[in-house]
Amino acid sequence: MSTDDYAVPPPVVGRGAVFVDHRLKIPQVSESAYIAPTAVLAGDVTVGPHSRVLFGAVITAEGGPVSIGTNCVVMENAVIRGVPNQETRVGDQVLVGPHAHLTGCVIEGGSRIATGAVVFNGARIETGAVVEFNAVVYVNTVVPSGVAVPMGWFAGGQPAELVAPGDWERIRAIMESLDYPGTVFGIGVSDNGAPMPDVARRYARGLALHHQDRILPDERHVPSHEDLR
Repeated sequence: MSTDDYAVPPPVVGRGAVFVDHRLKIPQVSESAYIAPTAVLAGDVTVGPHSRVLFGAVITAEGGPVSIGTNCVVMENAVIRGVPNQETRVGDQVLVGPHAHLTGCVIEGGSRIATGAVVFNGARIETGAVVEFNAVVYVNTVVPSGVAVPMGWFAGGQPAELVAPGDWERIRAIMESLDYPGTVFGIGVSDNGAPMPDVARRYARGLALHHQDRILPDERHVPSHEDLR
């Protein structure tokens, strides 16, 4: 029997990484992308060509898909979380720094989200904008193209107002107008006083589908359908 009689095994991406079948969806990763061992991709996650997801990073589709574009770098221990009813997309040529946290937001492209930065649900970082170290972009906020949120500062509103960390009165006034409870937890305006135990129960119910997750073996880490055409 010649070697031509043996089937060629399919290519594998993200060898050693954790790919999770969640909500009947599995990650779709370009063959040219790199997913590090110890990185986790769960559910309806797409990673585009030449992008890199480094050690300890978590990209998880918790009821909404996550799309990572071309030539992106998601660095160590960053978290990108897709949620229901809000687009979660990282455009092309984006650097997401270590320990950054992105939830239900859009990073249009050509941007840097620095170490420890947080971008909340419903936010949009327009092309070329920057979120510096440990800065916070609040819910339903738009950071315009070319704007840099300074290190440790707060950004809120449409367009974003940038507030120094010591100006708590101004930060609180902006926060009250942007509906964090409704945007993140789905609690109506009349329910803003809902106790945290009720919010926690809602969250726990939403995460219960993880009981049905399956970890995919490496041989099922096949490149995305686009790469196989």
